[in-house]
Amino acid sequence: MELETPLVDKTLRESGHHLILLPDGVSEEKLCEEIKDCDILLMCYTPITKNIINAATRLKAIVKYGVGIDAIDIPAAYQKGIVVVNIPAYAEETVAEGAFAMLIALAKKLPAIQKQMNQNEWAWPTQKWLGMDIAEKTLGIIGCGRIGASMARMAGLGFRARVIGYDPFTTKEDLAANGIEKYDDLREMIKECDFISLHTVLNKETRHLIGKNELSVMKKTAIIINSARGALIDEMALLNALENNQIAGAGLDVFSAEPLNQSDHPLRKLYQMENVILFPHLTFYTKEAMDRLELETLERCSEIFENRPVTIHSKDPRLQNQVI
Repeated sequence: MELETPLVDKTLRESGHHLILLPDGVSEEKLCEEIKDCDILLMCYTPITKNIINAATRLKAIVKYGVGIDAIDIPAAYQKGIVVVNIPAYAEETVAEGAFAMLIALAKKLPAIQKQMNQNEWAWPTQKWLGMDIAEKTLGIIGCGRIGASMARMAGLGFRARVIGYDPFTTKEDLAANGIEKYDDLREMIKECDFISLHTVLNKETRHLIGKNELSVMKKTAIIINSARGALIDEMALLNALENNQIAGAGLDVFSAEPLNQSDHPLRKLYQMENVILFPHLTFYTKEAMDRLELETLERCSEIFENRPVTIHSKDPRLQNQVI
């Protein structure tokens, strides 16, 4: 289903706008039909293709509920003079908290111990349940923007971890200001890490940024966390690494094909692994974050309906230099 935004829906209706609600997974054909007379398209997960954009004869803007814009054919939108805007900062702390929660849980073996408690009522301090400290360990952050910087602060200032980072688009000085030691070589950074957390955007350059070769140089005791985009990791290579005990664990909030299922999904074996946390793309989903998301979405809608300049908060280069 599509993201629920009751405040947005209520406010737009009370302002006299006609609102068409469509489910996530709506067919391209159906969306092409419904979008013909729309002024604004609000979307979360549904791919917005060139065909859909070309079918929109009145469309002024596409507003993404959230950060990632990889599901939108941005060149096609720009070609028709359609503004594309996202809501980049509503959950930077929220997603970092979610990623860090998965990191802590896996470091302390909470999923496995909880399962043991549910099945056998108790767990004695044997080697099987031996966790690890975060203090004085090394956390590697891939993508050191807003969320990555929040993650670095939690780990460094909060838990006394060493924080290193890979981000070709951020200077050594800027990373240092956020407590991150810059690495220019991804694999060299990975070799150092006890924990790795991904926070970069998905594009052609970052797809499968973590693949078989990168997983092969990770420590056997290392844990990887992904709360950004599933396709940043070669997920089948990750599954193989977990099956063969090449790494210690994984916390995953995002997947290339969503939703997951236990019947025919390529990653269904992950459900059986005690060293894996599967989260249903919900690290962003708190009351506070949703309040911020809805209010900023309404601000962008007001700008568009009133023909005012549309505010672009995103630092994503794909959204820069729009003719607005």
